Amino acid sequence: MTSSSAEDRAEDRARFVERFAAELTEAGMQRMASRVFAALLASESGSMTSAELAERLRISPAAVSGAIRYLTQVGMVGRERDPGTRRDRYVLHHELWYEAFTRRDQVLTRWEKVLRDGVEALGPDTAAGARVAETAEFFEFIQQELHGMLARWRLHRDAQSEERASA
Repeated sequence: MTSSSAEDRAEDRARFVERFAAELTEAGMQRMASRVFAALLASESGSMTSAELAERLRISPAAVSGAIRYLTQVGMVGRERDPGTRRDRYVLHHELWYEAFTRRDQVLTRWEKVLRDGVEALGPDTAAGARVAETAEFFEFIQQELHGMLARWRLHRDAQSEERASA
């Protein structure tokens, strides 16, 4: 690879990182966390040190630290020790999206329970109770669909892996 194409690839990667980070931010993720996550996703190894992230994104170590704290709390990134050093390496979790949706399922379960309790508190025969009941039914429906979708994803992923292995 020539120097020019390596530079072009780095610029393309930087543009992708900023574009995807903007989409994540628009969807509600913290801006710096979005940038750090996108940089990790776009890195060849799926892992980087704090110094590497700060350099790649041109941000302060404190900004990296805050973003990593958030990403760790929401289960999108893990921390590993570089062998033989005192440096931490931040890594994307294996099956990141599958795990994120599985955790979302747990949130939906809690919301549905609170909503069902709300129907009783508000009265099932009131307008408010009816709205809350419909919301609970919506979350129940989403959960059922999510379970089926995640099972189909596993089958699809396994089939794709087998196809790549035999190619």
